[in-house]
Amino acid sequence: MTTQIQDYGPNPVSVRETDKYKEEYVKDFVERWDQLIDWDARTKSEGHFFIDVLRQRGAQKILDVATGTGFHSVRLLKAGFDVISADGSTEMLAKATENARRKSLILHTVNADWRWLERDVHEKFDAVICLGNSFTHLFSEKDRHKALAEFYAVLHHDGVLILDQRNYDSILDQGFSSKHVYYYCGENVKAEPEHVDEGLARFRYEFPDNSVYYLNMYPLRKNYVRTLMKKVGFQNITTYGDFQETYRHDEPDFFIHIAEKQSERNKEMEKANK
Repeated sequence: MTTQIQDYGPNPVSVRETDKYKEEYVKDFVERWDQLIDWDARTKSEGHFFIDVLRQRGAQKILDVATGTGFHSVRLLKAGFDVISADGSTEMLAKATENARRKSLILHTVNADWRWLERDVHEKFDAVICLGNSFTHLFSEKDRHKALAEFYAVLHHDGVLILDQRNYDSILDQGFSSKHVYYYCGENVKAEPEHVDEGLARFRYEFPDNSVYYLNMYPLRKNYVRTLMKKVGFQNITTYGDFQETYRHDEPDFFIHIAEKQSERNKEMEKANK
């Protein structure tokens, strides 16, 4: 059973393990998470960006690997996509199921660890989405590489991975300055880093009832993520800043990477040319 108290020990900034996230998302924190997101405000700020990207690529079957409280799974279901909703946190999946039920929708959920995704998910997909800055929970390069390889493996050829992240380049190089315009849109909710170094971004979340929670995350640099995607085999990676393809390096709060899996036809052409 998940502990209901976040416990980082005597030195919280020394806690830098991938599996810690399972303990961080305690039930009381999860129950407040939607105050941070504000579904209506985020829907308005995000528009149809992800829906349009998926439709433009002819994607129908989607694996949402970081379902959280269900925001994107619900949006995609309502837009007519076939969605499997996965998460490593059982508390998050329970909340997502509850949120979907309120909207008369049924989520098909899977409790899955990205590093062994094929063990828990036995299908192929047109697209994998990993949103909400979730990839930042992986603290070792081995874990990040393994997770991306698993995302790649469950995609059909010509499939696409959509993965987002905070603009940690700006946080590390310029200091933290967030507009909270696109992602965390909740009123009177504070989400700010308490400690940042090249190996840790420890964020503090304060809610209107004065409750406080934390997340320890790895500060991913944009080009590092793009390079890792290419090492795994993804091609034609396009990176957007707050849903815009053209942006100043230090302006966006979030980056969104769209990475394509090579088609069988292109693979055969490459072999023929060697």
